[in-house]
Amino acid sequence: MTDAGPSPQPTKPSRTVNQNPDAMPPLGKAIPLGIQHIMAMFAGNVTPPIIIAGVIGATTGEQIFLIQVALFVAGIATLIQTIGMGPIGARLPIVQGTSFGFLPVALPLAGTFGLPAVLGASLVAGFLQVGLGAFLKKIRHWFSPVVTGIVVLLIGITLMPVGLNYAAGGVGADDFASPTNLGLALFVLVVTIIVHQFGRGFLKAASILVGLVSGYLVAIALGMVDFSSVANAAWFSIPRPLQYGMEFQLTAIIGMTLIMFVVGLETIGNISAITIGGAGRQAKDRELSGGVMADGVATSFAAVFNTLPNTAYAQNVGLITLTGVVSRHVVTIGGILLICMGLFPKLGGLVAAMPHAVLGGAGVVMFGMIASAGLKIIQECELNQRAMLIIAVAMSLGIGLPAVEAIAETMPGQAGLLLKSGLVPAALAALLLDAVLPGKPQRKAPEEVTAKGEEASSTP
Repeated sequence: MTDAGPSPQPTKPSRTVNQNPDAMPPLGKAIPLGIQHIMAMFAGNVTPPIIIAGVIGATTGEQIFLIQVALFVAGIATLIQTIGMGPIGARLPIVQGTSFGFLPVALPLAGTFGLPAVLGASLVAGFLQVGLGAFLKKIRHWFSPVVTGIVVLLIGITLMPVGLNYAAGGVGADDFASPTNLGLALFVLVVTIIVHQFGRGFLKAASILVGLVSGYLVAIALGMVDFSSVANAAWFSIPRPLQYGMEFQLTAIIGMTLIMFVVGLETIGNISAITIGGAGRQAKDRELSGGVMADGVATSFAAVFNTLPNTAYAQNVGLITLTGVVSRHVVTIGGILLICMGLFPKLGGLVAAMPHAVLGGAGVVMFGMIASAGLKIIQECELNQRAMLIIAVAMSLGIGLPAVEAIAETMPGQAGLLLKSGLVPAALAALLLDAVLPGKPQRKAPEEVTAKGEEASSTP
């Protein structure tokens, strides 16, 4: 009996560090954990600016600049979440990064109006997202899992051709779809799959990064990489705000705002996953509201600093669930490292020199995983006749309209531009049908959802 008292003592520090977001692990552990978070999100953070640079015809120097500001803004946005400013910020270990969710709308807008219109629309969308966070409890019922899941699924489907175009070498490339490009993309894809399936711990979480680095090294060996951009880039530079200016186009604002609502709901899901999977409790209203408001502040801040909207990164949520470390200070260290990386343009030059085929090989996985995440969200509801009807109409519009561009071209003014991606009309249709059709979305029984979550947690 004398041993009963002291026996639980050794477990207390571990539980304090792992389950308390305010706990601070020793620096010897906190710094490597912070680096691990950055490695897990790095590929996803730099991919959107590279893609948008290709659409606007950016020079190599401009591409380096866009990568630089993406890293810098992600670091600032991460600190807003982990440290907080008044009611803004979840004060949880949330890593922010450039969002793929806005790309299906941002790409056609950038091609038509230019990057300034996308940045202006992002600024407005960010302010509106702050309002969404402030009134979250009152309007959350608008976005059922069916609506949110459909939009996330369509985001992934819309981006799949982008990944394949990059895998072939990039649209307009002289060697488009050459055996070398396709073989290099396939190599990256295979390495990523093998590492994800057979890797453990950090290696598994960073499988996409491993695939990119492996493909990059092979491309260097094949003489496919031009490092002149690295040599010409500065060693140190502070990102300049409003480099491209801003324009405010109503069409762009409508498109970006609608997607912002959906991305805000994704943030809610990510926050809930952190508290349930890592801290063993439900998310507090203040954490949800503060997290969504921080998303909005980060999106507007990103627009001022010439980059796409920011959002909470799901891959880092999986990393938290895997490691069990919920300390927000660990992610704060990662945010500081991102800011430092954003101050050194030569790092952006190294990323910009990466052949499109390498990025495309990873894009096939990344964009496919977005679609898979949408399917997982839809599974939270019973797929009854009501839900199936909503899915049927939204998917027909979301996939069919981009395939038949002649319909969009017949629309008056700029309305056709919103139809080209298919995502905007699909989202509007899902929201409207979910609001007016008789009945309510029926969630699965808790035991079914729990079983699905336990099954999914084995694959971060």
